[in-house]
Amino acid sequence: MSQVSLIQLPILFTLFFVLMFGIGFILNMLIKTTWLPLYLFMFVLLPVVVFWRWDGAIQFSDNLLAFQFIDYLVAIAGILGAFISGQAIKTLRVKGYKMF
Repeated sequence: MSQVSLIQLPILFTLFFVLMFGIGFILNMLIKTTWLPLYLFMFVLLPVVVFWRWDGAIQFSDNLLAFQFIDYLVAIAGILGAFISGQAIKTLRVKGYKMF
């Protein structure tokens, strides 16, 4: 992403947060695992995106610097959404909801 305005940034952050929260919540209900969506995001989705954008011709540090601040914010928003979906499911289970 090259240019993101200040209006687009909170929308993008919110969209990725809600997207990962929703996917995580549904996966938690269907599979009955609390932290699987967080693990999938951190150990499958993020490495696939990094590998897709990785350039083997340049150094490791240059590859990390090729990602912009907005890229890291979007990743953080996804991780937060997946984590909070796990917390929500955990809270619902503790409060006695058998469906979750």
